[in-house]
Amino acid sequence: MPIPEKTTSAHRDRSEVAPTRQDEVAAAGSELVGGRFGRWARPGASALTPVRVIALTAIGMFALGMVQKLPCYNWAWFRGTSSQYTHACYSDIPHLFVGRGFADGLVPYVDRLGGDMQYLEYPVLTGLFMQVASWLTLPFDGDLMYREQMYWLVNAALLMACTAVLAVCTARTHRRRPWDALLVALAPALALTATINWDLLAVALTAAAMLMWSRGRALACGVLLGLATAAKFYPFLLLGPLLVLCWRAGKWRAFGSALLGAVGAWLAVNVPVMLLAPEGWRKFYSFNRERGIDFGSFWLIITQRSGTEITAGAVNVYGMLLVLLASAGIAVLALAAPRRPRFAQLAFLLVAVFIVTNKVYSPQYVLWLIPLAALARPRWRDFLIWQGCEVLYFLGIWMYLAYTSSGEKQGLPTEGYQFAIVLHLAGTLYLCAVVLRDILMPERDPVRRDGSDDPSGGVLDGAEDVFTLGGSAGRDSYAAPMLQGPRVDWGAPRE
Repeated sequence: MPIPEKTTSAHRDRSEVAPTRQDEVAAAGSELVGGRFGRWARPGASALTPVRVIALTAIGMFALGMVQKLPCYNWAWFRGTSSQYTHACYSDIPHLFVGRGFADGLVPYVDRLGGDMQYLEYPVLTGLFMQVASWLTLPFDGDLMYREQMYWLVNAALLMACTAVLAVCTARTHRRRPWDALLVALAPALALTATINWDLLAVALTAAAMLMWSRGRALACGVLLGLATAAKFYPFLLLGPLLVLCWRAGKWRAFGSALLGAVGAWLAVNVPVMLLAPEGWRKFYSFNRERGIDFGSFWLIITQRSGTEITAGAVNVYGMLLVLLASAGIAVLALAAPRRPRFAQLAFLLVAVFIVTNKVYSPQYVLWLIPLAALARPRWRDFLIWQGCEVLYFLGIWMYLAYTSSGEKQGLPTEGYQFAIVLHLAGTLYLCAVVLRDILMPERDPVRRDGSDDPSGGVLDGAEDVFTLGGSAGRDSYAAPMLQGPRVDWGAPRE
């Protein structure tokens, strides 16, 4: 079989990959907007470039998500608890405006709160985001309900900007595959969960970090990962895939730059708060350590079905062991696979493992995986199967909360909610399975079918292996097993 010429994605043909020529689901869906990409189409002839289309689409979906929250915005957040669940429009944002002291002008981490919480339980950069939104809300004077509405609107505007950043960065990460980011822009779970909490800040920073890595800017990638970790813990996990991939390719300087940037940026954000308000700064870490089993986790199913209580300390240990075992397995896979896995593939697998084994799964956690899934497995069928499971879980948790908070017991009973959790887990594990298959059978990887190596890999793209567990060190990773020749126009969909 012919071997693709060794070259990086940056030097290959820059023509865009048209999903409607390779993906039968995308081809069928394209009939709504004029049909598949034609043979004589000129992608650069219109002012509506792929990145612009994707950004506008993402903003439009975000706006639809805001419309979905209208019943809560108008009244349900303020008139009892069950109505915001039956309308599936719950958000932490207006509740924490009051519950975490922003309405009273308290300073996060410094001023003590009333009740059991004592201090804000969010990472420092997220706390700053919440505080900035509170300052921007000050000009809107009125009763408490009006101020809560304005606080949510201000946060929604800032999170919409994060959504635009997320869409643009994802579209630019794979130079020849910008349309893969349409998976992010049109993700139903993005619209439904974008304004539940502040996770989009960390997601956008992580997407920007992956873009920097794809352009070979390791230090900038590390800085952005450090900032993302200062907003949410999970982005720190991406250093693990970078470690094993750089190990296999011998790119230690690039990994060292990324690690240095991540640690430095995290310290720059956290040390001032750590020194000025150490007790408040520790709250995020103590809260997550002491938090018990909560909604969305398979641990909850175990406790509900067995009637056995698992303490927070015990589930912390069990969860950590599962994550370490799975991480070790992913590392072995990365070093022993017939061809070096792509960065996005390993990043998706590791974050998915963290989510699946966690003691809590809030509905907005799906945002962590959406851009990683679009880069790791850009196939509409698999993506929509997973999204369908996540949408059903989104509805399931609110109906379950309606059932438990309503005196009439109207909603989804415990057994139904457990089924929703299983659906969420099954959808996530299904996507993990097809990504694993792509790693073990690289000829099935949709990104590599045109001869590409790792468009999001930066210095790893086209690099030779210097260490593998399969005894092939020194072999050119880019020329590793491929059943296709150089880039061709595939025409009909292939799976």
